[in-house]
Amino acid sequence: MKKPLLAVKDIVQITGITARTLHYYDRIDLFKPTHLTEKGYRLYDRSSLEKLQTILFLKEMDFSLKEIADIIKLTKQEQKQILKNQRQTLLSRKQRLETIMVALDEYVSGNDISNLQLFNNSSVLPLKEQYANEARFIYGETEAYKVYNETMGKLSPDEKEKRFSSMEEIFIQIASCIHQDPSSDEVQRLIEEWKKSLMQFTTCDSELLACIAHTYKFDARFKNYFNQYSNEDLADFLYNAIMHNINGLNVSQLS
Repeated sequence: MKKPLLAVKDIVQITGITARTLHYYDRIDLFKPTHLTEKGYRLYDRSSLEKLQTILFLKEMDFSLKEIADIIKLTKQEQKQILKNQRQTLLSRKQRLETIMVALDEYVSGNDISNLQLFNNSSVLPLKEQYANEARFIYGETEAYKVYNETMGKLSPDEKEKRFSSMEEIFIQIASCIHQDPSSDEVQRLIEEWKKSLMQFTTCDSELLACIAHTYKFDARFKNYFNQYSNEDLADFLYNAIMHNINGLNVSQLS
């Protein structure tokens, strides 16, 4: 004959949850025993097992215990509607996790963090926006940056991507000259090309160019970004090449 009531150890054996969890659910009034013996032992009727399984199911669906306590008071139809909504929440979380996994794989493979699509569709700003905001704090008071910001604001996303891609091509060419002297004609020609590309966004005075050169050399993120184009310190090479260009510019202005 089957036992009419289940003890804690029976529930543990059937479901795999711990006695401590059962005691906790009792204490917070989430899942109470059907009976208490004279010695205080908890007993559960077999129909209450369905309620516990519902609780465990909802917990796997990532509901909090407080939310579960409210949900199990609802009708089956009301519960189904909440679960439909939860499915959309879990789907968004799944997509977010897939994005994180892709970014993780790219980063482990050596891709620079500045190139990762990590914070898209997140409360945290995408990295490119973070860098733009950082630049606004550093250069925001200069006239050159104001011009840059106004110009960028007028560009479409496709135009921005096209211009950044052209600048990337210049960095690749400069990397191929890394064994030359930064003051060499070839390197300085490429620096002039870089300046022309930059001047599509802003007026490049010596002060702004020096700030950019300094950032390239001393900001670890930029160093990591440039190092993907060369096995050597391209960021330092760029710094020296830009500073030589600035010094030449200043000399020509004085003369």
